[in-house]
Amino acid sequence: MANTIEVKVPDIGDYSNVPVIEILVAVGDTVAKDQGLVTLESDKATLEVPSTAAGVVKEIKVKLDDKLSEGDVVVVLEAAGAAAAPAPAAPAATPAPAAQPAAAAAAAPAAVSAPAAPAPAASGGPVEIKVPDIGDYRGVPVIEILVAVGDTVKKDQGLVTLESDKATLEVPSTAAGVVREIKVKLGDKLSEGDVVVVLDAQGATPVAGAGNVAPGSKPPVTPSHRAPDPAVAARALPSTGRAADIECRMVVLGAGPGGYTAAFRSADLGMDTVLVERYASLGGVCLNVGCIPSKALLHAAEIIDHAAHADELGIAFGKPKITLDKLREYKEKVVGQLTKGLAGMARQRKVRTVQGVAKFVSANELEITGDDGKIQLLRFEQCIIAAGSQAVKLPNFPWDDKRVMDSTDALELADVPKSLLVVGGGIIGLEMATVYSALGAQVTVVEFMDQLMPGADKDLVKPLAERLKKQGIEVHLKTKASGVTADKKGITVTFEAATEGEKPAMQSGTFDRVLVAVGRAPNGKKIDADKAGVEVTDRGFIPVDRQMRTNVPHIFAIGDIVGNPMLAHKATHEGKLAAEVAFGEKKEWVARVIPSVAYTNPEIAWVGVTETEAKAKGLKVGVAKFPWAASGRAIGIGRTEGFTKLIFDEETHRVIGGAIVGVHAGELLAEIGLAIEMGAEAEDIGHTIHAHPTLSESVAMASEIYDGTITDLYLPKKK
Repeated sequence: MANTIEVKVPDIGDYSNVPVIEILVAVGDTVAKDQGLVTLESDKATLEVPSTAAGVVKEIKVKLDDKLSEGDVVVVLEAAGAAAAPAPAAPAATPAPAAQPAAAAAAAPAAVSAPAAPAPAASGGPVEIKVPDIGDYRGVPVIEILVAVGDTVKKDQGLVTLESDKATLEVPSTAAGVVREIKVKLGDKLSEGDVVVVLDAQGATPVAGAGNVAPGSKPPVTPSHRAPDPAVAARALPSTGRAADIECRMVVLGAGPGGYTAAFRSADLGMDTVLVERYASLGGVCLNVGCIPSKALLHAAEIIDHAAHADELGIAFGKPKITLDKLREYKEKVVGQLTKGLAGMARQRKVRTVQGVAKFVSANELEITGDDGKIQLLRFEQCIIAAGSQAVKLPNFPWDDKRVMDSTDALELADVPKSLLVVGGGIIGLEMATVYSALGAQVTVVEFMDQLMPGADKDLVKPLAERLKKQGIEVHLKTKASGVTADKKGITVTFEAATEGEKPAMQSGTFDRVLVAVGRAPNGKKIDADKAGVEVTDRGFIPVDRQMRTNVPHIFAIGDIVGNPMLAHKATHEGKLAAEVAFGEKKEWVARVIPSVAYTNPEIAWVGVTETEAKAKGLKVGVAKFPWAASGRAIGIGRTEGFTKLIFDEETHRVIGGAIVGVHAGELLAEIGLAIEMGAEAEDIGHTIHAHPTLSESVAMASEIYDGTITDLYLPKKK
């Protein structure tokens, strides 16, 4: 008989009748001792009820909003080690052993080699393959179907490709079998749990879909709902036995925002840390060829736009004269100031930096190849993989022609073409379209879906689309580039309608340059992680748990390589968490929401539940929208096209999502994110005194609209 354990609310001081706001596990989950089971929220703090033992969740005794006190039963477990229990839980976070690195290398595979409990024999029946956990993304469009009815597929083989505003991702098969039915078509918008394909299983037990998540549970940070597989680590190669050139307690692979944050936090905690980066300067894609240089150029575009509209105020500047050399110099100065700052902080923290391309050769060793071809062997006790992602390069484009660009090429600003085609109407494509249009290029944007920024609420995109039109940027939706040829005249692109049988808005066009901006792909396949026993999916993602730990207990992964959204601020948060867990702190991912910002003109920013997502899920929500046409500050600066939108849970009146369209929307969004994290209700925001006249007071006014107390607008009372 399996031993059952009742996990109860521990002593929580003077608190009683504290409501449950999140359930962190589901029936069947394997939990470790001290792992959080539910989250309670009092008027002063949030607290998690930890498991008092390791085991498998047999029964959950509470539901959302139940009010608990000390001694109340939360979960019933089957104790670990009982006959009915599945594979052991992931090891709890502990400091790295004091053993020598070589000894650690020899011991590591043994620590994780126990196989999972055998699965029962497959019945060969139908298996529904569903969209796994894809982070905060909802309503992500299908841009490619990779299989046909009758095809034989392998486990983890890609079935369909989705395209969000930040990345393209494939939905993998969770079992091997033959495709019986395809449940989606091109252009369908999918969310977690939607059925993609039905298989006739071959020698595999149907795998639980991503929909089997406890209501109210926090979203994992993995790109798929599949947990890291400890059995994979048994395939790690043994130690090389060679003398190491470098030895350390912690090595961080990749020096982007997540990587350098992980390295600096590790050093601050007292760990001997090495940071490996393939390029000469720290900062990764974001700082060197991404977020930072693009914002410098967008700032220049904003100044040009201000000058163009200054005559409305009675101020005439004349046509701006653009000196590209100086603009490039400004961009490089911004980047250089930040990279030098990072190098200085690394020295201050005594973080050793090594330049070169690193690849695993065993579970505790990396080979680092420098620009000169010299190879160094690095032996480590713990590792954080922060190897990032790269721009997706569509086939059939002549990538050897410098006139065809990805986002990195576009930021080099080699020239300002007379005409530019941007393939992809997501955030990256629209930001670069804004820059090149301001500099004088005639810009055309083609997007496969029926709206710009697929995945964002349509009302957010409308003000941007209208302004792009006024700026002379030509936008064609439901259009795909079907053929590309290059000659002396330019790059000629032919187009097709996204919907079969329809005619495209434009048949073809010849452009001086073409920018392909259709997302990014992770670098998981480029570091030989399999030699360390680290599991990597076919798409190049590395599955991790809520502590950022891979299936190999002493190796962690963060950032783009673990899944969407591919955002620098997500990677930074993960990097700090991974370092602290590696040091031995008992922490896990607890953030409820991750904000997204498009630095277009106007900016678009959103966080938490979107209105589209709420409708798709049938959530009972209230939506309040304050138009900037009623904002004194917006009127004063001549930018009234924006609005602030808040989404509230109708039962609790707590804010669960929000969005802002308008100048500096990204700067204004933080208040909404904090309100969601703190569980703020409408009146909490509305009763907070905001400075006047400001754009930020629009958040309070949206709350007052929901509450029915606003005086800055006249809203007829509902009968």
